[in-house]
Amino acid sequence: MAARRLSWLLSRSLSSHSSGASLFHSLGRNSGGWRNINRFSTSAAVEDLITPQVPIRYTQHLINGRFVDAASGKTFPAYDPRTGEVIANVAEGDAEDINRAVSAARKAFDEGPWPKMSAYERSRILLRFADLVEKHNDELAALETWNNGKPYEQAAKSEVPLFVRLFHYYAGWADKIHGLTVPADGDYHVQTLHEPVGVAGQIIPWNFPLIMFAWKVGPALACGNTIVLKTAEQTPLTALFVAKLFHEAGLPEGVLNVVSGYGPTAGAALASHMDVDKLAFTGSTDTGKVVLELAARSNLKPVTLELGGKSPFIVFDDADVDKAVELAHFALFFNQGQCCCAGSRTFVHERVYDEFLEKSKKRALRRVVGDPFKKGVEQGPQIDGEQFEKVLGYIKSGIESNATLECGGDRLGSKGFFIQPTVFSNVQDDMLIAQDEIFGPVQSILKFKDTDEVIERANRTRYGLAAGVFTKNVDTANKLMRALRAGTVWINCFDVFDAAIPFGGYKMSGIGREKGIYSLHNYLQVKAVVTPLKNPAWI
Repeated sequence: MAARRLSWLLSRSLSSHSSGASLFHSLGRNSGGWRNINRFSTSAAVEDLITPQVPIRYTQHLINGRFVDAASGKTFPAYDPRTGEVIANVAEGDAEDINRAVSAARKAFDEGPWPKMSAYERSRILLRFADLVEKHNDELAALETWNNGKPYEQAAKSEVPLFVRLFHYYAGWADKIHGLTVPADGDYHVQTLHEPVGVAGQIIPWNFPLIMFAWKVGPALACGNTIVLKTAEQTPLTALFVAKLFHEAGLPEGVLNVVSGYGPTAGAALASHMDVDKLAFTGSTDTGKVVLELAARSNLKPVTLELGGKSPFIVFDDADVDKAVELAHFALFFNQGQCCCAGSRTFVHERVYDEFLEKSKKRALRRVVGDPFKKGVEQGPQIDGEQFEKVLGYIKSGIESNATLECGGDRLGSKGFFIQPTVFSNVQDDMLIAQDEIFGPVQSILKFKDTDEVIERANRTRYGLAAGVFTKNVDTANKLMRALRAGTVWINCFDVFDAAIPFGGYKMSGIGREKGIYSLHNYLQVKAVVTPLKNPAWI
């Protein structure tokens, strides 16, 4: 299947990631200090909002196949980022709820039918689940948009269909996981068995709640594991919905357990649990360090981390400038800039820099910001008040460090967490906006002179998640694809994802890979079995 790009704007399919699953931060939801709309932006108004016609059905934990209240009885609010208003109160998990979920998952793995079931039957359950999700496409997309703020068309036409595609992919792998017969010196029969790890703890972020659910849950179940999944506290609603559909598809009780809650309680309890055999986390690099430490200090469980990024998008002087401008705009502003692999350092060759800058500014000014439920809207609100203020703080930093604010730079509207599409020029490598992961709609455009220079500058970062290269010269493309220290390099494209394409980072962007055959390695143990042979016919 051809690789698909995650945006209804440029085609019809998916992404990642990102770095939004904050394990140890509560939310500063309704932060003060609102600013006036500044004169640079011509984006659409955001005041007239559509009320989504979708029920919120599931707000409890899903443990051992049943929806249950938190052990403490506590709940926490889920918000509409368009307004900052509460749309549901969700069960607030803590260590006791994690203990209950892990116990259910352990019993399901040790005594239940899932690991003992034929791989073909597991595959059939995954396929039935994917079909159920497809039937609920519009409802899930509406719920995702309401709780997350991403454009409804993006969710309905790209992300939910890709979710379905991912589970079709993993269902196809379930009965193709096998070991090897290994030649050895001497009269021995040697084989390897690929066995499920056991109970997998998984923590997913808020920027792509459904897609990250699929990236984590799909390979773990295909390999025969059981799961305790903690949702991001900002976006728990769609994970609970699809987990219910999984049980409708025939998933045995206890195989998939979903707990909602905050990082210092539920997240920390899961990361440090002594009866969790493997941990997978997607979120910020700083939180990833804490997750890794908790896992090591407990039972030394293996950890997969998909973390932050500051990806270079490199435009050479032979590029089609109009196409490069549009692609660079997409690479940064997609999903409100809340994407871990966003092309957030736009390097442009000095010969085409001025033309590229002027056209990028005009494109940003044309970007339609507004209610994500409205047709044609390209950009909704940031996820919450904390992220909103963080992005505005980085914009202020860019201005104070003497980068040139070409457009945007402020909030949009009088309520919710909308930010104007913002473009900076004359950005230098040592500026905070060129070093830190902003995770918002802020494009930084930097100038370069030659290939060796831009390679060195592109690699001069603690991150290494992704990179983009825009050139017509195959030799230039070949040189950069090998020289750039990043887990993914897109040539004349960006954010192209497919179920079979691995995704992950170098350096402080993470450990391990997700999607593709590589994701299965995260959830399997390899066991060598050696048996003596007597008078073998062959060895």
